[in-house]
Amino acid sequence: MQKIIAIAIAGAIGTLARYWLGGLVQERFNSSIPAGTFAVNVIGCFLFGVVWALAAERLVISSEVRTVVLVGFMGAFTTFSTFMFETGTLMRDSQWLLALGNVASQVIVGLICLFIGLALGRIL
Repeated sequence: MQKIIAIAIAGAIGTLARYWLGGLVQERFNSSIPAGTFAVNVIGCFLFGVVWALAAERLVISSEVRTVVLVGFMGAFTTFSTFMFETGTLMRDSQWLLALGNVASQVIVGLICLFIGLALGRIL
């Protein structure tokens, strides 16, 4: 039961962090693409890589803490459903190039950040 409560608390914190950061970036850049979700997804991929490497490869973080952080915090912080909804909205509005650019940039930059995060996690 403690693990479930810890995941729920971490999830609440992740949700609030996502809401704050996504809103801040979107307001700051005021762009046609969902820049707030882009920032959250890219940062989330990076943090996921760091946490995973520290837990799985460096054994600096226990598997229990890894579960709480990755399932709770990160699960709430990086909501790909929002990404899909916003991309669908761009497509619905016939903004095909923006939709394609949104998908391609988030996937490519996210993968790059994941690998950088993994590399950083391995050397910490």
